[in-house]
Amino acid sequence: MRTPIVAGNWKMNTSLAEGVALAQGIVSELNIARLGKADVVLAPPFTHLYRVAEIMANKPKLHLAGQNCHAAESGAFTGEVAAGMLRSLGASYVILGHSERRQLFGETDAGVAEKVEAALAQNLRPIVCVGEKLEEREADEQEIVVQKQLTQACFGLSEDDFRRVVLAYEPVWAIGTGKTASPEQAQEIHALLRKAVAKRYSDAVAENTSILYGGSVKPSNAEELFDQPDIDGGLIGGASLKVEDFLAIVYALPVARR
Repeated sequence: MRTPIVAGNWKMNTSLAEGVALAQGIVSELNIARLGKADVVLAPPFTHLYRVAEIMANKPKLHLAGQNCHAAESGAFTGEVAAGMLRSLGASYVILGHSERRQLFGETDAGVAEKVEAALAQNLRPIVCVGEKLEEREADEQEIVVQKQLTQACFGLSEDDFRRVVLAYEPVWAIGTGKTASPEQAQEIHALLRKAVAKRYSDAVAENTSILYGGSVKPSNAEELFDQPDIDGGLIGGASLKVEDFLAIVYALPVARR
């Protein structure tokens, strides 16, 4: 059975003091007993990782993530962070291929694939993001786009390595815009991704792959989205910056799936 996951991507937000307070609030208010088999992942800015790791230490069901990593183990890459550095801080996940990285920093599917391999080599679970832009959705090309992204970023992996990958569908037109894909639209793409994984690997691998939805998830729409059979949780942006909102989304995971 796949693991339900709610991951909070803080992006480039919060001072260190604010991030510490946010992490402390989540840790102190989170009811671990309500999680069941679900996991909660926090992805603060790189500058906050050490302190947030201390706050989360020895807390079951809570995991630390980096927001990105470089493909190289080390080297003259000023301003970059290696997967091994994240692992040394206690991270167990890393977000890769986020639409903002693709759009604003020119990341490619091939580059994401290199980062996925680097993360796996350091025993990090990559949360690999795929999703179409508004013009691609309007041209009814969303299926072509996400399948290409998934294939090029992940399908070069062995089955054993792919089993450690988490996928996240984030329609670019719904990130930070206040727009959200309807539960039916999100489910359609999630089902497509699971079918693609089954075709590349096996039904068993597909059934055990967690696929998250990211795109303006809020307490008001989380339950309806998470009720869809192929949506296994969320990659949460803005709503992860408020303890009450983030935890409301965590608790929106269906009890039967938790």
